Amino acid sequence: MKNRLLTLTWICILCLSNSIFGQDSKTGKLVSQSKYDFVPGDQIILYEDFSQDNIGDMPALWVSSGSGEVKTINIADGKWLHMNGEDAVYAYTKDIAFPENFIMEFDFIPDADYGDGTILTFYQDTENRELNDDNFPGSGGLHLVIGSENWETKGYDIENDEWLVGMGRKAPVEREEVNHIIIWVQKRRVRIYHKGEKALDMGTNFYTGTQFNRLRFSGWDRASLPYISNIKITTASPDTRSKLLTEGKLISYGIYFDSGKAVVKPESYASIKEIANVMNENPELKIAITGHTDSDGNDVSNLDLSKRRAKSVKDYLVDQFKIDASRIETDGKGESMPIDSNATPFGKAKNRRVEFEKR
Repeated sequence: MKNRLLTLTWICILCLSNSIFGQDSKTGKLVSQSKYDFVPGDQIILYEDFSQDNIGDMPALWVSSGSGEVKTINIADGKWLHMNGEDAVYAYTKDIAFPENFIMEFDFIPDADYGDGTILTFYQDTENRELNDDNFPGSGGLHLVIGSENWETKGYDIENDEWLVGMGRKAPVEREEVNHIIIWVQKRRVRIYHKGEKALDMGTNFYTGTQFNRLRFSGWDRASLPYISNIKITTASPDTRSKLLTEGKLISYGIYFDSGKAVVKPESYASIKEIANVMNENPELKIAITGHTDSDGNDVSNLDLSKRRAKSVKDYLVDQFKIDASRIETDGKGESMPIDSNATPFGKAKNRRVEFEKR
């Protein structure tokens, strides 16, 4: 009898642990709903992939205190800025209208010798300096150290000697691989996502009153010469319910696919979950999902790709969130309905989108 009671006790403990930690009893796999809890908004603030720059040149919209050049590489498509100057700063030359809630994403490739790290800095420039190479530029800002062993953040203010420091050791960047890094700034809170993990989460990471308007990369490790590309900054956390129910239409830049493919990536989880929440709360709501592409590539291929991507989003809603398939229509328009010019990287980024419409 005692052994039987012990067995029953352990069964109850296992059931409880599965409930707490989200284990799927059918697959035995751990299911996480907080790794990707950010939702990009419906406005793109900046997009930079260096596609308009010549190979071998310093990018037209960037300035550096050292050397740097646009290159192609063998492990990834597109063009990349190789930050190959010693102790150099690489600053975007234009003001950026950062809202208090935004998301920045970029691809980052450290070389084989990458060590101490590269610093991404958001800062407030009150002097309108195109290149500020001070260690702590502007009147205040936020350093994010991209390390091969850890992440570190430092909020600073020129009137205050104390840093607001954060540290994370999950999912550091991998050398000689494409690392897709996501940063969510929400008022004074900062979160970093990488490799399927929330690598850092600091509730208060920079000083009150700091209004970012500049962006730069810098480094102190002379052996570290990383590459960057596909820099995108968007607004964050749109009012999904209002846009879908009241306005009848929602544009999403938070549903991710690899280039030329239609498989929904894990980073899309929170954005699609927001749609599922609205549909679950409004059981009579029916929607249409439409995929759109930019003008790169073949017209027929783009049309087919956009249709397959819309279908993949529907399948995700049905499979992951149990939405009735009969409530969802899908279509794809390829490159036929741009909302901006396809002549610039920024315009192309706006045209690559998924739209949800109320039916």
